[in-house]
Amino acid sequence: MKLDLYYAKRFAQWFLIISGVLMTLVILIDLNEQIRRFDSLDLGIGKLIGLTLLNAPAAFSEFLPLIMILSTIVLFVGLARSSELVVTRAIGRSGIRALAAPVLVAALIGLLAVSTLNPIVAATSNQFRSLSDSYRNGGPSALSLSGEGLWLRQGSPRGQSVIHATGYSADGNDIGDTANITLLGVTIHDYAPDGGPVRQIIAESAKLQGSDWLLRRAKVWPLAAGLNPETNAAEHDVLILPTTLTSERIRDSLGTSDGISVYDLPSTIQDLATAGFSTKRYEVWLQKELARPFFLVAMVLVGAAFTMRHTRFGGTGLAVLTAVLLGFGLYFIRNFAQVLGENGQIPVALAAWAPPVASIMLTLGLLLHAEDG
Repeated sequence: MKLDLYYAKRFAQWFLIISGVLMTLVILIDLNEQIRRFDSLDLGIGKLIGLTLLNAPAAFSEFLPLIMILSTIVLFVGLARSSELVVTRAIGRSGIRALAAPVLVAALIGLLAVSTLNPIVAATSNQFRSLSDSYRNGGPSALSLSGEGLWLRQGSPRGQSVIHATGYSADGNDIGDTANITLLGVTIHDYAPDGGPVRQIIAESAKLQGSDWLLRRAKVWPLAAGLNPETNAAEHDVLILPTTLTSERIRDSLGTSDGISVYDLPSTIQDLATAGFSTKRYEVWLQKELARPFFLVAMVLVGAAFTMRHTRFGGTGLAVLTAVLLGFGLYFIRNFAQVLGENGQIPVALAAWAPPVASIMLTLGLLLHAEDG
């Protein structure tokens, strides 16, 4: 038991050290990127650092598999060089038994990543997008789906606009497809910078073209004080309204799960289905998050499979390189399976669970062969 605690403590220490070093580099690189992005706006360094820190949880979540495999490699290379693994085997404990503590720690980290880190990433990603839009456009933009349809909010120096659409049409029915986005059953409420209503617009459809909404069969009611809205209403066959939203912005907001907590994904999937959208993308994301602890365990096994041998056999550098490359390969395969699942080419469960389960089985086979022949 004490030996297991020792291995678990060493693994956790290296995990924290590598996480700190890697995230410091990531934050510095991202800070430079934020300075470049907002160079024309002359933002203060405090706001730029704030944006960078809001991006940090998402970056840490993305780099977690790499941190896991590097921690494993450093741990077992160190144990091999100090002959601690030799001593462990000499007292009758197999090398695979020595993996129990690091695997358990990796599984616990994976559970924390799903239950705690994921909601933090969702909250900070939403806040990052909101602040970025505020700095760039004078007000935040927001996009969301509910059973009642699609809701959008766009900001500009002239005020805020809230857009509601009962339907959605594009090249495809997938929420990530925004090549020729057209909203159906559109209602727009414009508000002045002080928050007061300015006008209401109802249109049959609204098509996003460049930096404008092209509204068809629209009716506009002014909401200024002292005016009768119906008397002063105007109808337009075609009405063009400027917008700060783009097809890429809509795709980035509705086509990714960064801003949605794993706890909210089931209800989001239900809302998407009610609104008539494809739910494949979100179903794969949900299953992928649930499978994350298994994938992190697989990274530990990959790192250990090539570094548990004694250093006197030589080839340590090649073994480390092989472990890292195999880890990147498994990461690529997982992402490739995710794409296939989102496109409906393979079942959702297979896309999310096959890569981590196959990785664990493969590395366990390598470890059993290395230990028992």
